[in-house]
Amino acid sequence: MIIESKIFLRLIAFSMLIGTACHSNESTSASTQDKKLPERFLVVLGIAQDAGYPQIGCTKECCEAYWQGKETKKDITCLALVDQSAKQFWLFEATPDITHQLHVLQGFIPWAPDYTPDGIFITHAHIGHYSGLMQLGREAMGADHIPVWAMPRLDSFIRFNGPWSQLVSLGNIKLQPLHTDSAVAVNDSLKVTPVKVPHRDEYSETVGFLIESNHKKILFIPDIDKWEKWDRDIIAEIGKVDGALLDGTFYKNGELPNRDMSEVPHPFVEESLHKFSSLPANEKAKIVFIHFNHTNPLLKNESEEKKKLKSEGFGVAVERMVIGL
Repeated sequence: MIIESKIFLRLIAFSMLIGTACHSNESTSASTQDKKLPERFLVVLGIAQDAGYPQIGCTKECCEAYWQGKETKKDITCLALVDQSAKQFWLFEATPDITHQLHVLQGFIPWAPDYTPDGIFITHAHIGHYSGLMQLGREAMGADHIPVWAMPRLDSFIRFNGPWSQLVSLGNIKLQPLHTDSAVAVNDSLKVTPVKVPHRDEYSETVGFLIESNHKKILFIPDIDKWEKWDRDIIAEIGKVDGALLDGTFYKNGELPNRDMSEVPHPFVEESLHKFSSLPANEKAKIVFIHFNHTNPLLKNESEEKKKLKSEGFGVAVERMVIGL
């Protein structure tokens, strides 16, 4: 189920796991949420590509819309996994927007006033996915051994390169090993499995995550070069899960007119729509696009492209979207 957030949260029954939610920048009510939310759920805390929205130095129409008050700020892609019965939560990605994201999350978890996650899972070493770890250091939170799960190259990158290595040496974080296709049981009801994907692996390997409860499975792949480069069939993988949050960085080729887009390969949303076009309605309904570049019209609160995508049965991630587990 997906829950729509406005001044308070109303639990709505849906026939499918993934549906349509409306975006709102208003805070949710802590006094009602703990009663209305599922026992275990994911909440989307950000939907933008690594540089966020608006993007630094952008004077194009896409970002000018924000400065003119026509669009709202969008945080960098991040999920939180929440288990209300255990009073635990975990982050997927430590973004530059982590301060705001943890504040927003408090509206969903009033029982965790210290803002300290029970752990953080990181997909790879590109700036929007790990650099928020700096806020856990002694200059900021001064955190105490927060578990950070990382694949082997990412572990070494953090452990042996400053300033990240200081987080390890001072005990702000405690690196935990991840291995491809090997599940991590975070508690008795939830587990997380890294799934390796092809991407620009300058400093680390890249993974997506399979997030599972005892009842449902969600696939989260915010970054991948192209579906065809993966050694797995994305359509088959979608068939194995109840929902899939997938790379929607660029809507179409040519979106960056002054840059060779082969330098930043991602599956264009138009390509993905074509690839998934023959899926039955119940399979299309599982797919929700996320991780939007500032140039992507799906990032906007309203756009013809977003309307078209939804009319074809696909979903678009919005901040504060809740996915029940």
